[in-house]
Amino acid sequence: MADKLKGLIETCYGMAAAISAAGIGANEQMKLQAMVRFEFLKFLSYLAYTEGDVKQEELDFINRTLGYEFKGVELAQFRFDERTALPEYAQSVPRALKFFVLADAGDKMQDKVYRKKKAITLVETYRLLGQSYIAQDDRTTEKEIRLLSAYMKMLEDFLKEYGLFRRNANVQPILPVIDRREEKWEDSVKASGRVPRQKAPQKEAGGQEQEEPEESVESMLAELNALTGLSAVKQEVNHLVNLMQVAKLRREQGMKEPTVSKHLVFSGNPGTGKTTVARLLAKIYKSLGILEQGQLVEVDRGGLVGGYIGQTATRTMDVVDEAIGGILFIDEAYALTVGKGEGDFGQEAVDTLLKAMEDNRDSLIVIVAGYPDLMEQFLSSNPGLRSRFSRFIEFEDYTPDELYNIMGGMCKSQEYILSAQAEEFVKEFLRARCENKPDNFANARDVRNLLEHAITNQAARVIGSGKSDYDTLAKLEKSDFEDIRL
Repeated sequence: MADKLKGLIETCYGMAAAISAAGIGANEQMKLQAMVRFEFLKFLSYLAYTEGDVKQEELDFINRTLGYEFKGVELAQFRFDERTALPEYAQSVPRALKFFVLADAGDKMQDKVYRKKKAITLVETYRLLGQSYIAQDDRTTEKEIRLLSAYMKMLEDFLKEYGLFRRNANVQPILPVIDRREEKWEDSVKASGRVPRQKAPQKEAGGQEQEEPEESVESMLAELNALTGLSAVKQEVNHLVNLMQVAKLRREQGMKEPTVSKHLVFSGNPGTGKTTVARLLAKIYKSLGILEQGQLVEVDRGGLVGGYIGQTATRTMDVVDEAIGGILFIDEAYALTVGKGEGDFGQEAVDTLLKAMEDNRDSLIVIVAGYPDLMEQFLSSNPGLRSRFSRFIEFEDYTPDELYNIMGGMCKSQEYILSAQAEEFVKEFLRARCENKPDNFANARDVRNLLEHAITNQAARVIGSGKSDYDTLAKLEKSDFEDIRL
């Protein structure tokens, strides 16, 4: 672990230098590479002092890993000065990460080595750095785990807003050069991170290993209910969870469980939260004991269908094997059967999937998703599909007000604010887009794309202005949103 951590930290420094060379963050008073190192130190000071004074082995780890020469009292003063002991610290995205995200999301750099991997590599380095630190004294406390989990969730949520987070990212200190247009499917599976991440065992007093604390069903339902809009979806999911909870209670009493299909159809337009809800369901089902692992494996036609006879069945079963113990989420599932002529292997994938669902009915849940009308055609293409997918959850399009609330949430999580003129412009933009929905209308994805373009425009404006005060860096003006075409 020590060698990998050292390599990942050096990789992050190298990426920071490359990002700076591309002109991103060049206006900062602190060079980006130094900023990354400084923010790693802030992060470790945030984890320190959970049991009183920092222990010598923990202090040695900080100095050895980051190249400092701190004494205990100096680190305590640093923690006070940088305010990392306050709860607000775990809610503030590291400044360097924002530049990493800008480089990835805006595709500002055409480097093959780090392309689209800079932000997730930095986040995974934080994870390994934190895990290594709290393991230094062979006694991992509940508070240390809670602090680390809270911080990692904040970083992951930030990347999710930009579509850059991949669970099980499997980043390496020296990133390979990968051209995803030419790589073989087998390699893409490994690189995609679809294999479920095994929880890293934590050590408690006496050297015994314990798993990370799991969220309760109630907290995950609260997370679902806190999502913007989706009132009908929330009601359906709550009913479904109630049914599963009762089934669990009956099972514990030695009673027969109700025979209910757990496979689902999510119908709705893009950007309506289908993947988010599926991920929450996987976690809830694990907590209820319905699923053993609770991972969500996402795939589309390209991950199931091969180009020659025999390849599709193998490919489909490989994906099924990854999903055993969790949920297999097939996006745009209708593409397997809609408008395909002779020689297409989509039906082979469907047939293989149906058999796998029967063979693994107690350890696999499948959710198929896509446009409402096309999903009806998909289910009608095979009698076996209709019989196994009897429960529909419809995801309606967001209203303009809901989309604006989503925009507000994204801005808040990334420490951006809209000027009064920008607020009015965005509201009108979203209202007009909802009233005259183009073919590529994508609900929350449109909001994310709109914000990404505006952030990119703001970056150019800020660098051109030569200003770097908080208000300038945080505020998005009307001009940043004008002339954006989605």
